[in-house]
Amino acid sequence: MLTRGQRAQDIRKHGLRIRGLEEFTQHVPVLTDPSEFEGAEVFVVATKTHSTQTALEPYRHAAVGTALSVQNGVMKNEQLAAFWGKERVLGALADTSGELLSNGEVLFTRNEQIYLGELPGDSGERSRYIAAAISNSGVRASAVTNIESLEWSKYAAWVGMMALSVTTRAVTWKILTDPDLALVLARLVREMGILASARNIPLSNQSPLPVATMIHSSEADAAAIIQDLGRELKIKAPAHRMSSLQDLDAGRPLEVEETLGYAAREAARLSLALPNVASFYSVVSGIDRIRR
Repeated sequence: MLTRGQRAQDIRKHGLRIRGLEEFTQHVPVLTDPSEFEGAEVFVVATKTHSTQTALEPYRHAAVGTALSVQNGVMKNEQLAAFWGKERVLGALADTSGELLSNGEVLFTRNEQIYLGELPGDSGERSRYIAAAISNSGVRASAVTNIESLEWSKYAAWVGMMALSVTTRAVTWKILTDPDLALVLARLVREMGILASARNIPLSNQSPLPVATMIHSSEADAAAIIQDLGRELKIKAPAHRMSSLQDLDAGRPLEVEETLGYAAREAARLSLALPNVASFYSVVSGIDRIRR
């Protein structure tokens, strides 16, 4: 593990402690001095998006075979390519959930799938190899041929859910089941569909929300789909909170510029009107500034 500060001390002393869907402790080597890290066959980035550049800079010298990121948003692949070249970057997204608790344990709450794939292209041998290694650890993973579509599909859902989690401070199922919030979320997702279409990226239902169906349905039907998913989540994961809400409650910076901000800037570049995305970008940015 390449980590810093108190987190590094905790892992060195106690190991990685996983609770929730799985219960185990795993002791692993911990490096805090970048000069000690020579490289890796697979380099996985899991920092918050706002610290990507500063977190990766000390490792620019490292010999990296394949780099992948399970961060939110879609800026991550461009950032990795700037460090190690496009040919070493693998697309990835994590349809999983967890929470770092105050005692250093990780609460593992959702284990759907980690998707890996070439950007763009077929699944490839390295995707299948890495996906199999992750699956063998107990985290579901698979190699796919449409990773860019899946990354954008998750992004389209995440932008709306992040915005509402920060503004309501509610657990996820309450956001999804509320009729007014479900309608707002549907509008945000549909606007993200406009952006993806302008980028010639097809969206998929392989996402936390079935975004492909939602962008081709009426607002009302899309909102009804969201409410149905909320009722299901209430049963399966009633304590689930978006990572953005976890950050807000912990006093950490929010992932604004690389997620909502990226969408707003891309919309402006392409001369697209995404009023809900633009409004929530301003609101969440303001919340982040005022709180800090």
